[in-house]
Amino acid sequence: MAVSVRDVAAAAEVSVGTVSNVLNAPEKVAPTTVERVHRAIADLGFVRNDAARQLKAGRSRCVGLIVLDVGNPFFTDLARAAERRAAENRLTVLLGTSDDDPARERAYVETFDEQRVYGVLVSPVGDDLSRLAELHRRGTPVVLVDRRGEGSPFSSVAVDDVAGGRLACEHLCAIGRRRIAFIGGPANLHQVADRLRGARKAVAEVQDAELEVITTGALSVLAGRAAGEGIGSRPAADRPDAIFCANDLLAIGVLQALTMLGDVSVPGDIALIGYDDIDFAQSAVVPLSSIRQPSGQLGTHAVDLLLAETDRAPGAGPEHILFQPELVARASTVGATSSDQPIDI
Repeated sequence: MAVSVRDVAAAAEVSVGTVSNVLNAPEKVAPTTVERVHRAIADLGFVRNDAARQLKAGRSRCVGLIVLDVGNPFFTDLARAAERRAAENRLTVLLGTSDDDPARERAYVETFDEQRVYGVLVSPVGDDLSRLAELHRRGTPVVLVDRRGEGSPFSSVAVDDVAGGRLACEHLCAIGRRRIAFIGGPANLHQVADRLRGARKAVAEVQDAELEVITTGALSVLAGRAAGEGIGSRPAADRPDAIFCANDLLAIGVLQALTMLGDVSVPGDIALIGYDDIDFAQSAVVPLSSIRQPSGQLGTHAVDLLLAETDRAPGAGPEHILFQPELVARASTVGATSSDQPIDI
């Protein structure tokens, strides 16, 4: 027979309410009593019934987090920061990766809904937010992560990717590059579209500059390597003299391809800049210039917004946090003079 809370209370010689407080709000109970209750729990082998608690409370102490690609260190760092903040508030993060697939994202949303999670943090794949809106209407807080939420019912935390794309191409133009290629995709990802939009704005302001767009099916090292091989196979006169990649994984793949060719110098022939400033960027064979995003702050603030959603007054509007990116110039654009520090152009 399963051990109950009443059994624990009897063994510890306390009330059922005291056992509940030890499990859910130990700061309300004297340390000696907490120790006595935990000793009884261990002796009896008591396991709390979270399913029953969840039904009684209406939701669990779990937060669902859906990211585009957990294999991308940017999202790994974001998830780690979210998990730390959640743990500080006695919440557990359940992580899912959509792999840029709307159907997979929807499946995770439905699973989290069935589990009655405390709330959902999501970096959406596309524009269809109807399932999230339905979840939100039924009382489950939803926060958009790495996606601007103005005009939606959701609070959001994001980085100004238009400004980031502009920073990258302003930097390339400032060091004298004029034939710039943008590499990124899928095109339905808002982050990619916004970075491209910023790049177009910067290039349009330089009279003799031009921008070529190379669309990839993924934001991965392999996709970057394929794009780099395509560029490297062109005659030297037809190659761009600078490349802006929509993320660092693409840029690392491009760098691998150009390095393996042997006759293309980075940054001598082609300057290269990525986006995210993951740890691998600075340790690449040619340290990679990048647009830095505060991945940890995105994760931390996402959980804070979720907590705020649960206490928001009826009728109060959503809250939006927008960070500004930073340019970090390294050897892939400025050679040996790189200071590896954020700089302004």
